Amino acid sequence: MRRLVIIGVGGFGREVIGIVAAINAVNPTWELIGVLDDAPSASSSAVLHTLGHHIIGPIDELSSLGSHAVLAIGSPAIRARIDAAHPDARWALLIHPDATVGPDVVLGVGAVVAPGARLSTNIRGGRHLQVDQNVTVGHDTVLGDHVRLNPQACLSGAVTVGDRTLVGASAVVLEGRTLGRNVVVGAGAVVTKNVPDDAVVMGVPAR
Repeated sequence: MRRLVIIGVGGFGREVIGIVAAINAVNPTWELIGVLDDAPSASSSAVLHTLGHHIIGPIDELSSLGSHAVLAIGSPAIRARIDAAHPDARWALLIHPDATVGPDVVLGVGAVVAPGARLSTNIRGGRHLQVDQNVTVGHDTVLGDHVRLNPQACLSGAVTVGDRTLVGASAVVLEGRTLGRNVVVGAGAVVTKNVPDDAVVMGVPAR
């Protein structure tokens, strides 16, 4: 088994603990040695303890551990910053056994795919992609580095998503649309047109 640390003690960090446990239940792969976090709250630390894990230090200790790691932080910008600060890190790729990932789907290092996610065919995902629970990603979609797809987001076929973009819960992106870099798509929005870099859109249709 390979040693693994999770970076981030928040809600998604605890979800990643569950993903690791599910992977190990099917095929023992990861020895989870703890969580790294720079500013953990007392409540988060207490909840983590109930799961049988603990914080072993700040994020800067990653380089001294020599283990694999995964970024369990929702913010694309923060993930990108930590990624850039640790160029020699060994990033894990975690796919929950209850996710469906097509045989020709290619995901970058550090990607996390949660239970119920569906990635169909000819999809390309960048570094530290996060595909949360029950997300649907259609054929021929390209997802940039540090992209975050929140629960139940739906990307139709041939969608392009730029680096560090976040698609909110239950949002829909219609087929063939492009989302630029650093975009935020609000929860429940329906994207019917291309969205430029650095935009925040919401509503039906998204504006």
